[in-house]
Amino acid sequence: MALAIFVATLVLVVWRPWGLPVGWSALFGALLALAAGVVRLHDVWTVWNIVWDATLTFVGILIVSSVLDASGFFEWAALTIAHRARGRGRLAFALILSLGCVVSAFFSNDGAALILTPIVLEKIKRLQFSTSQMIPFLLAGGFIADSTSIPLVVSNLVNIISADYYHLGFIRYAVRMVVPDLISFAVSLGVTYLYFRRSIPASYDVSALPSPESAIRDRAMFRFSWIMLVIMTAGYVGSEIAHIPVSAVEGAIAIAFLIAGWRTQTADPRRVVREAPWSIVVFSMGMYLVVYGLERAHLTHWLTSLLVATSHRQLFWGVIAMGVLAACLSCVMNNLPSVMIGLLAIQHTGLPVSDQVALALANVVGCDLGPKMTPIGSLATLLWLHVLESRGVRITVSAFTKAGLAFTWPTLLSVLASMYGWLWLVRHLS
Repeated sequence: MALAIFVATLVLVVWRPWGLPVGWSALFGALLALAAGVVRLHDVWTVWNIVWDATLTFVGILIVSSVLDASGFFEWAALTIAHRARGRGRLAFALILSLGCVVSAFFSNDGAALILTPIVLEKIKRLQFSTSQMIPFLLAGGFIADSTSIPLVVSNLVNIISADYYHLGFIRYAVRMVVPDLISFAVSLGVTYLYFRRSIPASYDVSALPSPESAIRDRAMFRFSWIMLVIMTAGYVGSEIAHIPVSAVEGAIAIAFLIAGWRTQTADPRRVVREAPWSIVVFSMGMYLVVYGLERAHLTHWLTSLLVATSHRQLFWGVIAMGVLAACLSCVMNNLPSVMIGLLAIQHTGLPVSDQVALALANVVGCDLGPKMTPIGSLATLLWLHVLESRGVRITVSAFTKAGLAFTWPTLLSVLASMYGWLWLVRHLS
């Protein structure tokens, strides 16, 4: 019964019949699990304690991203990069991916994919690129949004859930994951360049693009944004020291941006709040309850047994196994339920806490990178494809999957191997 409810919920989330929001699909699955006795009422409180900070933080990040987007901040950044490349196509390709890496780190993979994609698409259309010349920037940009969403707690909903689960503060998490993220960026850039090197235009006409200053809606808001981003970063660091939930920091920053957007008339706070992804709160809660039903039915024990068998021989193989399995699960069943299944399995391994944390971080890497192997791997990818299609660019499932498989495996294995080495070094130096 637990497995049937999980599969049915997953089908509704991916298929979205009648345009059904993912939050309602997950809620339906959760109510079904409660009615069938797969989970109990007291499990709702247990799950809420796990997901509340992660989901509210995520909503706050996207509110901040939305205000910055409305004020022209991201468009200014994209135009600045296009002008700095001085008409050299390959340099522009590398710089755009670098921008995606930074945006993904601080504004989540969803922010990088959903906000930067329309901006980049609009600019390359101005340059009159052919469809084959557009695809490298769009596909590589979508991939980099996930592959470099590793470094900070706030870079991905998967990261926030995992960090909360093992009580990793902002600093402790960043110390362990910034270096693997740099490896991920370097490998991702190399792999995507090799894959698309024949399609990337050698040059473009910079004069066809407007100046970066033209994107700025209000100078005061632009200056305020930089100040608040510095305060936001300091707040992330301080949240661990002061034992404050990250969602409290993000909520305060989001409110400040909404007020500034209203006062400078660069963003309508009512529209931003109305369009915020509140369904993610329902989705996280509902999906985790459905996955919790798998745990109560002991259906995660096979993964626990595998992790125990590989990790007891050597933790390196446990890290590799966890990352690969998480990636494979993510690409067929979405990364949010996959990270939850992984965490529940790791919890029962009986391994030392430091080893469990290493496996949990490998789980993060697999769930951050694995979704790009198929179009259904993450909500961000499904929304990203919808954004492209609504703007006249259609990427077929076969083209996406072929590129995703080529991008993911070298990056995934490189990051997992380097992460094990870095965690070993951090453990012995601390």
